[in-house]
Amino acid sequence: MQRSRHISLLPKPLTKMGFDEIFLINLVRRPDRRRRMLVSLQELEIAPRVVDAVDGSTLNSSDIKVLGVDLLPGYYDPFSGRTLTKGEVGCFLSHYNIWKEIVSRGLERSVVFEDDRLMEELEGAQRDWDLIYLGRKQVNEEDEAPVEGVRNLVKLLAAEPLSKMLPVDEFLPIMYNKHPNEDYKRHFAPRDLLVFSAHPLLVQPTHYAGDSNWLSDTETSTIWDDDAKKTDWAGSQKTLRDSRGGAGHLRSTAHDEL
Repeated sequence: MQRSRHISLLPKPLTKMGFDEIFLINLVRRPDRRRRMLVSLQELEIAPRVVDAVDGSTLNSSDIKVLGVDLLPGYYDPFSGRTLTKGEVGCFLSHYNIWKEIVSRGLERSVVFEDDRLMEELEGAQRDWDLIYLGRKQVNEEDEAPVEGVRNLVKLLAAEPLSKMLPVDEFLPIMYNKHPNEDYKRHFAPRDLLVFSAHPLLVQPTHYAGDSNWLSDTETSTIWDDDAKKTDWAGSQKTLRDSRGGAGHLRSTAHDEL
C-alpha cells in the first residue's frame, strides 16, 4: 500500500546493522524493482549500496569468451535439461564482482540482496562462518540441525569458477559440499565453505513461478554460447510455491536459490 501524499514523516536514520557493507544487486533496466527494494529497506532503516548487475541480455557469445567464461563440463539444468543461459552468466558475474570487492576492500561482514528478495547473536554463538543464507530453498528433504544462538570469500575466488561456470545458486552448494551431483563437485576443491541459514528465513521471494507478474531474467534469456537459442520457464518446477505458502522442499536434484 502506498503512503498518502498528504502524510509527511520525518526521515528515518538508516544504518548498515553492524555490517561493513550491504549490497543490493539490481538490473538497470528494472527500475521498478530498485524502487521497491529501496522503499522496503528504508522502512527497515537499512542503508544499502546499489550495485548495477551485469545484464546477461547485453552479452553476446564473444563478450562471454573475452571475460574468460566457460561452461562447467557436463552441466545441464536439472529441471529443464538445458545448459547455462546468458541471464545466469550475468547473475554469476554480478555476485562474483561483489566477492572480489569484498576481498579487495578487506570487508569482514557483508550482506548481498538481490532485487527480487544479527550480528550480536552470531558473535555471541562464537561460530566461524563464511556465508549465511537469509533466504533460500533447501537442497534436500532431510532435516537440518539448528545452530542455537545463532568470512572468507577468498575460497570462492580461488576456485576460479569463471572457467567452469554453472549457475551461482548451484556453485555455492558445491563449495560447502552439499550439491547432490558428484560429477560437478569433483571440479572444485576444497569444498569447505562454512555456511549457515537463518531459520525461519528472513527474506522471501516477491513472486513464484506461476504467479501473475512473475518474471525471471535468468531463465527468460538465451543459451550462453548461442545468441539465437532462446530459453523460458515453460514447465519448470523450480520455484513453485508449496502447500505451506513458501518455496519448500524440492526433489534431490534441486539446489539452493539465493
